[in-house]
Amino acid sequence: MKVNTPAMLAPTPRPAPFIELFLASVDHLSDVWGLSVPAIVQLDELRQLPVGSLGRSLVEFLQQHHLQPLDTGLRRKQLHDSLHVLTGYGTDPLGEAEVQAFLLGVKFNPANFLLGLSLLAALHRQRRRGQFSQSPAVVWQRLRTAYGRGVRADFDPDRWQPELEWALPLVQVRDHYRL
Repeated sequence: MKVNTPAMLAPTPRPAPFIELFLASVDHLSDVWGLSVPAIVQLDELRQLPVGSLGRSLVEFLQQHHLQPLDTGLRRKQLHDSLHVLTGYGTDPLGEAEVQAFLLGVKFNPANFLLGLSLLAALHRQRRRGQFSQSPAVVWQRLRTAYGRGVRADFDPDRWQPELEWALPLVQVRDHYRL
């Protein structure tokens, strides 16, 4: 059950229709294949953790971006926002593409490749409309950097159990995974 606190009552931006459809499809398939897991992120518990911990940093990230936790479907989907906290990448299309590039560097997964391509297409559309000003060279450099960071990391997103690390300082968790 989601409990909204005053800080979380800010309007939640609606994801693009493509993203909503994609997430709904992922949930449907994970349900059909029996891969869905119970909600991992428990905001009330994470709010009690020390400032600077992985779990508390996740709560602050969600509040800052007016997001609710992804709490249905696959484990890896539910941990997506935790990856933003762990890596420090933003939630704009370029930050999302950096997360996918990082994950590709860590462990190739066709889904990350396809998501990355769709995010690049979104960046291209934004650039054509004048809504994104960074040059393609800067974009590619940031993506190469994120990919290289993933290659050098000692991190496996399929085995990651942040529930065991919620109370640890974020800096310590990043150091542990060589981030």
